[in-house]
Amino acid sequence: MKILILVISCSLSLTACGQQPKNNQQPKNNQNTKTIKTENKMDLTKLTNENVKKAIEALQANNKNAWYSYFTDDAAFTDDGRTLDFKSFFDNAFNHKEKFLTIDKVENDGKDIYGNFFAGQWGTFRVYFKFSQNAEGKFNRLDIGQTK
Repeated sequence: MKILILVISCSLSLTACGQQPKNNQQPKNNQNTKTIKTENKMDLTKLTNENVKKAIEALQANNKNAWYSYFTDDAAFTDDGRTLDFKSFFDNAFNHKEKFLTIDKVENDGKDIYGNFFAGQWGTFRVYFKFSQNAEGKFNRLDIGQTK
């Protein structure tokens, strides 16, 4: 008899667990709530040079083609004072989704920017990007480096 009561009790408790709330309402203590992922967009309003702003927007969006469109084909490039190949350097940067995390200071009519930069496999650093712009508005030089 004790076994029969135990079987009936277990059956009733399992039935109650499987019931759906009325009117398709979710229970108030539902653990399966959906999390909405929000994208953190960095504030670029400090960028006053329109072409610098558009180039940095392209960098932030990991849009290699747009980035290169703001530069001359023969753009000079230095990293911490070392002359490097602009295209191969930034092809690698785009492969690692490198980007600014913050922009802290803007100088030189909006062409020099300073901030924290995620440098892929190398980590996060305080850096500067100094753009040189030709008469047509394209960048013919970019000097980048680590700051203190």
